[in-house]
Amino acid sequence: MLINSAVYEDGRIVAEPSLEGVSEALERTSGFVWIALRDPSDEELNLLQHELDLPPLAVEDARKGHQRPKVEEYGDMLFAAMHLLETGADGLEVGEVHVFVGARFIVSVRHRSSQGFLGVRGRAEREPHLLRQGPGFVFYALMDAVVDRYFPLIDAIEAELEQLEATMFQPHQDRQSVVQRLFALKQRLATLRHAVTPLLEVTAKLHGGRVPVVCKALQDYFRDVYDHLLRIQASIDAARETIIAATQVNLTLVTLDESLVTKRLAAWAAIFAASTALAGIWGMNFEHMPELKWTLGYPMALGVIVLVSGALYWRFKRLGWL
Repeated sequence: MLINSAVYEDGRIVAEPSLEGVSEALERTSGFVWIALRDPSDEELNLLQHELDLPPLAVEDARKGHQRPKVEEYGDMLFAAMHLLETGADGLEVGEVHVFVGARFIVSVRHRSSQGFLGVRGRAEREPHLLRQGPGFVFYALMDAVVDRYFPLIDAIEAELEQLEATMFQPHQDRQSVVQRLFALKQRLATLRHAVTPLLEVTAKLHGGRVPVVCKALQDYFRDVYDHLLRIQASIDAARETIIAATQVNLTLVTLDESLVTKRLAAWAAIFAASTALAGIWGMNFEHMPELKWTLGYPMALGVIVLVSGALYWRFKRLGWL
């Protein structure tokens, strides 16, 4: 589906062509066209391929989706794939945006995501001096918007980790729920890492070394994106280490809880064993047991059992076993 299509010259809109009229509109101006599509049909992609002479392999990648974040060069044209992440009911949902960047055009193709880029277009249109830098700047602006949306995700993971660490040491904490939450956080972190790490590698090429033609004058801009990705990567690594440590601590706490239960069972078993032993002694069928003939023999036996059991209970209580 076509979201918008506009031709910009000297930083301002001069035409809003349909997909069929893109090449004709570019012939009438020296500017460039910026086209945004969402979940496009095969007909729309084929039409754009014909109008802008897009590389068939890149178009096929954009058609199928499910691409690893990357930037590929096709002559003077770039093709980029980036992951769009948003929080869903079962973790992070992964969408994609594919971007074709040429000397006189930029096309963004969005799949499986509700995150649009109207804000990016609006900001660029309010500052014509930025749009004068051409499709390369728009490519930077789109990439910057994608990367900036990763920050709230890592912040949310870090906040949940802090909350989990604070509640982990509370008494009677459900250890199973802690493990489930840690595993869910680990999955979200892995999804974020799969989006960031490949993008970090390709962004390094856009600001240093053999820079693609469309990005030549924008190395400082892409260096800023690279710095943002480095910060996110560092946060991901720190959160990953925290999750590993929290998992180990939780396992230790589970062991301590089990040890405490074992101690309590052992203490009560010792108390009942003492009374059982005494009762067993007086229950033996020997003919000569003088205390069985005593008038106070029965109360005395009960008293001894209570005294021994009470002494054991007091001792175990002091040791913290009960």
